[in-house]
Amino acid sequence: MLQGKVIIVTGAASGIGRASAVRFAEMGAHVVAVDRAAEVEATVAAIIQAGGQAHAMQVDISEEAQVQRFVDFAVGIKGRLDGAFNNAGVDQVSSPLHELSLQEWRRVNAVNLDGTFLCIKHQVAAMLKTGGGAIVNTSSVLGQVAITLNGAYTAAKHGVVGLTRAAAMEYSRQGIRVNAILPGAIETDMFRQGMSDPAMAMQLGAIKAAHPIGRMAQPIEVAEIAAWLLSDAASYVTGAAMPVDGGYTAA
Repeated sequence: MLQGKVIIVTGAASGIGRASAVRFAEMGAHVVAVDRAAEVEATVAAIIQAGGQAHAMQVDISEEAQVQRFVDFAVGIKGRLDGAFNNAGVDQVSSPLHELSLQEWRRVNAVNLDGTFLCIKHQVAAMLKTGGGAIVNTSSVLGQVAITLNGAYTAAKHGVVGLTRAAAMEYSRQGIRVNAILPGAIETDMFRQGMSDPAMAMQLGAIKAAHPIGRMAQPIEVAEIAAWLLSDAASYVTGAAMPVDGGYTAA
């Protein structure tokens, strides 16, 4: 489904990003795995050991020069960029809004919103030169609804949905599809770390109960949706904000 495509995956060191990078490579993509964590090398090692094609780049997506660097690298592989899964993100230290520091607000938004903007900006510029491509952005169910103590994260993820729709409106006629995925509770390291916060841990039972499907998801379940959206099978899908949440937002 992704045979021969050059695809960037950010946040590829763990969780959804790692599962996606591995899955895309299994489907025949040449993956550029990006993360600020050194563990991104292990993701690429696993892909290569399984016979896939991948490169690792340790970068910070909140820095524009670094984003430009990995987009240019991806284009250099085959002279084009076919797809990108902008999945990198950081969690928020739980806090009521009136106690939320400006420093924490900026830290969360620098990666989750500004970083996604920078990725889209440079990916679109590359795709416009070669006839198009597909971009998928990771938002969250908190890009559509809200919970307490997560104002900065919620605002950033709402912003990702708006940015996705704006980009789809601007570039779909030029062959670039842009969509967002809104994951619910996924069993990732970031989710587990978030639950180490006592304030969030108190909400865990309620979070699980709020998913009508009756369980949390595995990262691969999100990776499969991202793969479909990046593939030609989704050729008429753009501007979508697709929940992958076990019915959370429906409830």
